[in-house]
Amino acid sequence: MIDTTVSLAVDDREGTSDQALLHPLRFEPIYQYRLWGGRHLASLLTAPLPSGPIGEAWLLSDRDDHQSRVTDGPLKGRSIGQLLQQFPKQIMGKLAGRFRRFPLLLKFLDVHEMLSVQVHPTKANTNLLPAGETPKTEAWVVLEAGTQSRIYAGLKPDTTEPNLRRALTNGTVADHLACLTPKPGDAIFLRAGTVHSLGGDLVVFEIQQNSDVTFRLYDWDHIDPKTGKPRALQVDKAMACIDFAEGPVSLVDPVVEATTPVQRERLFHCEHFWLWRLRGQSPFNVGAADLPRVLVCVEGAGDVEHGDATYAVGKGDVFLLPAVMGTCVFRPRGAVGSVCEIQHSLQEFWVTQLRLVQQSEAAATGIAPV
Repeated sequence: MIDTTVSLAVDDREGTSDQALLHPLRFEPIYQYRLWGGRHLASLLTAPLPSGPIGEAWLLSDRDDHQSRVTDGPLKGRSIGQLLQQFPKQIMGKLAGRFRRFPLLLKFLDVHEMLSVQVHPTKANTNLLPAGETPKTEAWVVLEAGTQSRIYAGLKPDTTEPNLRRALTNGTVADHLACLTPKPGDAIFLRAGTVHSLGGDLVVFEIQQNSDVTFRLYDWDHIDPKTGKPRALQVDKAMACIDFAEGPVSLVDPVVEATTPVQRERLFHCEHFWLWRLRGQSPFNVGAADLPRVLVCVEGAGDVEHGDATYAVGKGDVFLLPAVMGTCVFRPRGAVGSVCEIQHSLQEFWVTQLRLVQQSEAAATGIAPV
């Protein structure tokens, strides 16, 4: 996020209230070429796919090189970064000023071939992080899966760095990876430091910390058709990040929080993000007071109702609900729909608040915080 001291007088000059400007904000997907990608995202999103294998659609991205932009309304064309600069408190609520940029990165992945065997750095690997980057914990919700689809998550018991290095030389890395056969609706949580891969005509929704740091351990002998060469590996850095004590990672057991008016399941609840899946035909509330939330429609369609306005939501659409909006209503249309509702975790917020209180007390008493 950009500095929150930017003046908000622009709203007064334009004579438009923050509430009027900050309706539910829909963003255009940003497509990414990936040699392992496919063409399945064409059936999930309405924006036409570029030619070639498309492996990722970045749904909400506040990266310097990939800025999501609003698709319609009075803020059409504005980037998420510009919005956070102009309306920090109105969009982020009580999280305003806590992040240099929007703290989550949301994607659809279409993994036709196998994704590289890879790992993301943890807090213990800050020496390997480029300036401005963070560790990267992520999670997947399976949207489409075929008979050949596989998810590798974590290492088999007793795997060590020496025998994993030996496996790299003889092409048996997969023998050391815990393997799952996914089906639509499955969810898996991948803490930073977890070795992982997926593929075989698999489409997932991905939520992650806003980081783009990946270290490839093994790439299944892929040749990039654009270069005619294998992609670079970062074996030593990957090894330094792997949590060898973690073991195999299991699928998430959804926690059913409510069954009326629709089924509300909590899939992920970690120190970085919370995600609920809502399924049904009846109207239900979304959004939260003084907190931003994000809606991603993964099945069916509906409408978000806020005040006197209605905003159509189609399959694949992503909407940011600014904190200033509070609670609004999602009204499904037609058959049973499925919506993911996402919020940044408050755990980091309260840890930061506690740290600020301790620092303030230390300054007043001269006693260093514990």
